[in-house]
Amino acid sequence: MNKIPIQRRGLAASRLVLGCMGLGGGWNDEPITDQHLAAAHAAVDAALAAGINMFDHADIYTRGKAEQVFGQVLKERPELRERIVLQSKCGIRFAENGIPGRYDFSKEHILRSVDGSLKRLGVEYLDILLFHRPDPLMEPEEVAEAIAALKSAGKVRAFGVSNMSAGQIRLLQAYSKEPFIVNQLEMSLAKIGWLDQGVHVNQDAAKEDIFPEGTLEYCRLENIQIQAWGPLAQGVFSGRDHSDQPASIRETAELVQAMAHEKGTTREAIILAWLMRHPAGIQPVIGTANPERIRACGEAANITLTREEWYSLYVSSRGRALP
Repeated sequence: MNKIPIQRRGLAASRLVLGCMGLGGGWNDEPITDQHLAAAHAAVDAALAAGINMFDHADIYTRGKAEQVFGQVLKERPELRERIVLQSKCGIRFAENGIPGRYDFSKEHILRSVDGSLKRLGVEYLDILLFHRPDPLMEPEEVAEAIAALKSAGKVRAFGVSNMSAGQIRLLQAYSKEPFIVNQLEMSLAKIGWLDQGVHVNQDAAKEDIFPEGTLEYCRLENIQIQAWGPLAQGVFSGRDHSDQPASIRETAELVQAMAHEKGTTREAIILAWLMRHPAGIQPVIGTANPERIRACGEAANITLTREEWYSLYVSSRGRALP
């Protein structure tokens, strides 16, 4: 399998990423406990044992506690920092004092957010910073100023985005000398708009597509790493009760199970291998903190689906034949 774009840019990142949204307890102000710390250690250990060396954070995850507990892990095991790739995100703000939840790409907020992440993680720099969701009020010049300041200060080594279209990335890139090397999008066997948008060209079904046209192709042309968040579709194909789901979901779950049995692997491995089979070099960001499930995901690196197997899963998930 060819190297993924992020590896070609010199970052020795693993094929899978561990998403750390589930670390640190609940999305509340309750303190981190010894149990939360033990769970974080166990998740990191399981990831490293599975060959995963890249960890994805955001300043908002469990209201900052995910970064905080991960920082405690690094404090107790400082040798890990140079062995891993740390990625975090900023730009989403919670509702407060009568102000609704919103997005904020102002220079002031970006710089403040990164300083907060570095403090919670207990590190001097992030390998990658992603701008989390498009801010309708973003001024690309101001974002570029923040990027330049963070780069020159050595606080961030590389930059990317999350949930953005090709046009939005182009706009930001036009003002920044730093290349955007990641775009993180929701993609899974249950979230297939990124595929349907391509096959529905010149079809009436294209009217129903919401995935931004040309984004996948743009990222490939510009060597931007496509990361998939939610790649396991919350377990709907790998063990979660799906009795209330549409027939296409139930039948696809059965097909995943049959393939896993045939190949002597896990259902998680089949689901992730399906994403990884795409020539865009998609890098799944798995969101579980369960060591057993992390190990199950790790088996994906050993699975390569045939073209026929890949299409069988895609068409099954669509619930209808290709046009």
